[in-house]
Amino acid sequence: VEDPGFGYKDFARRGEDHLPTFRAQDYTWENHGFSLVNRLYSDIGHLLDEKFRMVYNLTYNTMASHEDVDTTMLRRALFNYVHCMFGIRYDDYDYGEVNQLLERNLKIYIKTVTCYPERTTKRMYDSYWRQFKHSEKVHVNLLLMEARMQAELLYAFRAITRHLT
Repeated sequence: VEDPGFGYKDFARRGEDHLPTFRAQDYTWENHGFSLVNRLYSDIGHLLDEKFRMVYNLTYNTMASHEDVDTTMLRRALFNYVHCMFGIRYDDYDYGEVNQLLERNLKIYIKTVTCYPERTTKRMYDSYWRQFKHSEKVHVNLLLMEARMQAELLYAFRAITRHLT
């Protein structure tokens, strides 16, 4: 991209009264994006859906040295935090969970990886969840990238849907 101004822009800037929100209930992957992409390019919707679900539902049921842990809330917080950074909000989600489950260093890492991936460093990777296994941290990265991809696709497919109607 040759436009130096092209890149991520914060949706929730301090001091702004109006936040441009993409209400997830108005256009979801499951109800809208999936069927549109299958209409445009047969069977790709199933492949994307399988990829999103696999990464979202993947768990070893561990957290660091703890076993038999239900990580559903954490995975949902990671996914929804990424969507929130891209202006996508879920009416039925308590965003207080994000602040309870995601420490500051992890939030910084998430924002860097999803919004400015070229700035990601090993030091940032090492700065969060020091006691966790690398496989758990790799899973976090997979979740972040899939959440970002889904957010980008939701915007694109919503625009295509509006154009077609």
